Amino acid sequence: MRTPGEFDLIERIRRRVVARGDVVLGIGDDAALLAVPADRQLVIAMDTLNAGVHFPHDTRAADIGWKALAVNLSDLAAMGAEPAWCTLSLSLPEADDAWLDAFLDGFSELAAMHHVALVGGDTTRGPLSICVTVHGFVEPGRALRRDGAQAGDDVWVSGTLGDAAASLALRGIGSVNAPRDVSPEVAAALAVRLDRPAPRIALGRALAGLATACIDVSDGLLADAGHISHASGVALAIDIDALPASDTLRDVFEGEARRRLQAAGGDDYELCFTAPADATERVKTLAREIGVGVARVGRVGVGAGVVASTSDGRAWSIARTGFDHFMPSA
Repeated sequence: MRTPGEFDLIERIRRRVVARGDVVLGIGDDAALLAVPADRQLVIAMDTLNAGVHFPHDTRAADIGWKALAVNLSDLAAMGAEPAWCTLSLSLPEADDAWLDAFLDGFSELAAMHHVALVGGDTTRGPLSICVTVHGFVEPGRALRRDGAQAGDDVWVSGTLGDAAASLALRGIGSVNAPRDVSPEVAAALAVRLDRPAPRIALGRALAGLATACIDVSDGLLADAGHISHASGVALAIDIDALPASDTLRDVFEGEARRRLQAAGGDDYELCFTAPADATERVKTLAREIGVGVARVGRVGVGAGVVASTSDGRAWSIARTGFDHFMPSA
């Protein structure tokens, strides 16, 4: 059997592309030609996923494909943008049709859900690494940013936090020790949150014009909240016991272990946003209409930095508030 070459792989990818009318010229030329709506601003984000860093080496190819696109769509969600196009750069140890087809199953499933067209990219031989660039649209002046939080605002998060980090803990990854008697069903439920995060596109779009600042929670809530604090020039006070947790997480981890997973575990890809205190019911209503849970977890104040406390008012801290690629392991 002939080993597939680079252009065989590209053709295999091209056959799985979502069709869009604004793609004038897609895969197959030196570059793509795309029609940007005249009344929109273009929003661009890019993330790279490396084996052993962003996903365990034994992760299923379909889940890698899903996650490679999902983490980028999460960045568009945090900007309040509507997804449109993406490019894909694949570094593969070898040309493997079966692996690529499975990867494209996950990638294409999520792309179809959000009507995202793959319009170009690159394939090369090397260690397993995936780089995706996404493009979206937002109305002028309505992009969500990190620099608009105001003293008196509430701090919110979507969904639940900690499941993805809990899945890694069950695999012996991270600084939180996991119990040994976890059932396969529970482990699988936590793994879904790690392997197939749900980008909150609809919520991000709905928050445009209401939220004052927004970021997606990728490296850990306290670390990412710190980016809002720095960009906005404000202080954020977080109630660590108000962080929303899934029933599965509560069943497996408790006390300090759960707090650490939720506050600094990362890989949640939920939205952390600020909104005026008088917008509480509006936030809850739009979230209910979309079908995404939201929880108010803190307040914005005068000052700088992020401080956390327990529900009874005790100060709470952790040595590392989130993931940093260039910091030594804890």
